[in-house]
Amino acid sequence: MNSNNKLKIINDPIYGFITIPSILVFELIEHKYFQRLRRISQMGMSYLVYPGAHHTRFHHAMGAMHLMQKAVQVLHFKGVKISEEEAEALYIAILLHDIGHGPFSHAMEHSIVNNISHEDISLKFMDVLNDEFNNRLTLAIQIFKNEYHRAFFNQLVSGQLDMDRLDYIKRDSFYTGVSEGSINSERLISMLNVVDDNLVVEEKGIYSVEKFIIARRLMYWQVYLHKTSLVAEQLLMKLLKRAKELTKNGVKLPASKSLSYFMNHSITSENFNEEIISKFSKLDDYDIIMAMKSWINEEDFVLSSISKMLLNRDLLKIKITSEEISEENITAKKEAVMKKFNILESESNYFVFTGTIFNQAYRMDKDTINLLTKSGKVIDVAKASDQLNLKALSKVVVKNYMCFPKSI
Repeated sequence: MNSNNKLKIINDPIYGFITIPSILVFELIEHKYFQRLRRISQMGMSYLVYPGAHHTRFHHAMGAMHLMQKAVQVLHFKGVKISEEEAEALYIAILLHDIGHGPFSHAMEHSIVNNISHEDISLKFMDVLNDEFNNRLTLAIQIFKNEYHRAFFNQLVSGQLDMDRLDYIKRDSFYTGVSEGSINSERLISMLNVVDDNLVVEEKGIYSVEKFIIARRLMYWQVYLHKTSLVAEQLLMKLLKRAKELTKNGVKLPASKSLSYFMNHSITSENFNEEIISKFSKLDDYDIIMAMKSWINEEDFVLSSISKMLLNRDLLKIKITSEEISEENITAKKEAVMKKFNILESESNYFVFTGTIFNQAYRMDKDTINLLTKSGKVIDVAKASDQLNLKALSKVVVKNYMCFPKSI
């Protein structure tokens, strides 16, 4: 194939035309591991609340790479020296930052695999791809792991004002229709600069930063931590745990070959080798949906009931409160469920459960967003802002929730 044919243009509904900057980046996008992201939803079960939220991790990765190109152009223009090799490594690092996500994005991390995050899995994918591409991803991996000597490179990939956040908040706002999350990513990027090897925002961009932080807070309460999305994701994790539990006890459940493997094996960070990477790469949202459609007809009450709930959007009731939920309340609900459905106490845990959610729009203790004043001084945006609520937004807001059947 003519190499020029690999430098294609993609039309994106958020930014318009996205260009693929190099042949290596094109070949990574074409790789089956990356193409799998077309079948991984960006927002998990949020489409049960926002019908338009069917965009994928593929959309997001391409958008984040586009923003990284813009950031490199801006910094180049302002005299920050970034070599072609470094620029390509930045594009690769942001392109592959989410490649380790499993079906419905976060559900796998807490059910099918044990104590391994999607970031760790992403890194394992990168290592495998690095071998396949003759170590041409080495610099990108160093940046991703924050091992490269230029600190602002990692801040562009994984910081409080990184290209990941600048894309997903704007993109998720667009696809959900929640206008409160709409941010001006391009304006924020145009205000970026580097001082003492750290990323800063020029002082005139302070209002755009304030808008970004407030938009992030609103998106978490209104979208990411929406009570219906929350209960749906919890039910999906419990469904997968139940399937794994039944499989362990000798029940043969209908499932794809890939999903069956993870239900039959205990996968941890220690044994997540190249063979497991290959098997994991064959898992996507469709494996889970196909399984749920089959599990509706299974004899197990828990598996069948939760599958129906998720497919038919007939979910548990959820109450969110700032107060602690009493043990007496939980016990009473479980007893009512056991009596109504004639199930064991261990099974009632799948229908009555509690948890905690956190929202912190901005952190002042770590990796702050710094402003570059006209006098050349660098200060934390929360200290520079005349918006008193920016300091308030740095506080962690904690809420408790309890889920239980609507009929109880």
